[in-house]
Amino acid sequence: MARKIEERGHWKSKREFLLAVAGNVVGMGNVWRFPYLCYRNGGGVFLVPYLMFVVTCGIPLFLLETAMGQYTQEGGITCWRRVCPLAEGLGYAGQLIQLYGMCYMMILAWALFYLTFSFSSELPWASCNNPWNTGDCHVVGKNHTFNWTQQTNSTSAATEFWERRVLSISSGIEDVGKVHWEILLCLGAVWIICYFCIWKGVKSTGKVVYFTATFPYVMLMVLLVRGLSLPGALQGVVFYLYPDPERLLDPQVWMEAGAQVFFSYSTCVGMLTVLGSYNTYNNNCYRDCFMLSLLNSSTSVIAGFAVFSVLGFMAHEHGKPIEEVAESGPGLAFIAYPQAVAMIPLPQVWAICFFIMVILLCVDTQFTAVEGIVTSVTDVFPQVLRGPKRREIFLLLFCFFCFLCQIIMVTESGVYWFQLIDYYACSGACLLFLAIFQSLTIGWIFGAEQLYKVIEDMTGSYPNFIFKLCWKFLTPFASLVMFIYYLVELQPLTYNRWYVYPGWSYGLGRLLSLSSILMVPGWALFRLLTTKGSLKQRWIHLCSPDQNLPLNRKQRSKTQEVTSTTEMENFM
Repeated sequence: MARKIEERGHWKSKREFLLAVAGNVVGMGNVWRFPYLCYRNGGGVFLVPYLMFVVTCGIPLFLLETAMGQYTQEGGITCWRRVCPLAEGLGYAGQLIQLYGMCYMMILAWALFYLTFSFSSELPWASCNNPWNTGDCHVVGKNHTFNWTQQTNSTSAATEFWERRVLSISSGIEDVGKVHWEILLCLGAVWIICYFCIWKGVKSTGKVVYFTATFPYVMLMVLLVRGLSLPGALQGVVFYLYPDPERLLDPQVWMEAGAQVFFSYSTCVGMLTVLGSYNTYNNNCYRDCFMLSLLNSSTSVIAGFAVFSVLGFMAHEHGKPIEEVAESGPGLAFIAYPQAVAMIPLPQVWAICFFIMVILLCVDTQFTAVEGIVTSVTDVFPQVLRGPKRREIFLLLFCFFCFLCQIIMVTESGVYWFQLIDYYACSGACLLFLAIFQSLTIGWIFGAEQLYKVIEDMTGSYPNFIFKLCWKFLTPFASLVMFIYYLVELQPLTYNRWYVYPGWSYGLGRLLSLSSILMVPGWALFRLLTTKGSLKQRWIHLCSPDQNLPLNRKQRSKTQEVTSTTEMENFM
């Protein structure tokens, strides 16, 4: 008796798709990375290279992936199998990067830990009267003064809470130390939340995103209004956007703008393909692409006002230049911003608002990423995994496996491991390499013109000619230039500008990068060697799309015409 295979399902409404994609692409990169890059790379002029990469790489790849998912109704791996079997390695590479990206669950665990302490009568990162504080600890605020010339080696209370209480940080990556059980419990809690957000697949995901994708905007607006009302806020905003045109001559500025676009648009890892695959065939993904891209980039800009208005206030209170208090990444979310809200009246309220926003920004990004991996693997093995309760069991095992793998990150050396994986395995060369071959595959092998016809058939809109230009030339060229520049200018990884990683960790990091990059040529070579026929026959076969893919209007008309002619001839 054949085993029953359950249907993949679809979004209940267009809103569910829009909210799911918005929740996935709008994350902490918009809040803690873009504002910092903007001020560091010329203020308002940073928007010039940023918008150029949005137009030439971000939006074209965004449309490509969502359209291919909607067209094939397949996940991140089997989509490429049906479009171009030779390029199926792109799907496996994207899923491997997504798997490495599960390390970002640590941000959720840390944020949950901070949130629990935000309900204290006195915020623990606002005082030096705690067991973990050292004699070098200091607090600066309205009721505190500090002589910077006398104690240049001092550390802030917020820094000591982060490094000594949250991380219990060791001397280096090789000094593993003990497991931090409180953070381990927080990590387990966020994995449980993630599981129940998506355990019923698109049915549960579509409901959860109504809250997780919208409420962060409420928190962001609350923090923005409060931040702009603080003394020194204007100074922070001016510092954030003040243009420095000379910075446009620095290639590093362009490199960081391009990297930010790839990172914040969630391209090249198959996530957009999976979310698009749950659309109905006639959904207008062309219009959705522009709406969601505008939402993503505008959120980054608005978040900069919320962040730098508060940092301007902190600089005003400290009597220091803003560049000395501005941070990026975890330093912003867990040191600079908490320290700033501690100086605002009713600090607990603003700390709770901030960390709820951080948690919700991260949680929908992460559970849609997990959904992407699970869906992609399920589509590869539908007979095994698309049965009653089988998906739930597979998802449970996957979440538990990821949880076990992340135990190393809740040790005293955990933050070093987190940064190593983030730096080498989840961004940089890996995404750029996939962008090159993804756009070349669609632009030249599947055919940009063919994809135009597919999009027109699905949406009724013929895409602008700029997309064809991007898929065939601009996107692969820009990605290749950035890829080469990244390899040439790759800097040794450091933590906090003082700890230099040991040599073996660089080897491990490069191995993590290569593990996804080599998937693409490795899979192509494997298929060429194992497919029957001459080399030319194998090449043609592996570059040809699945014959069972949906036909566009012209193909359907031609088929019907041939069928009618054949029937007439048979009748005669």
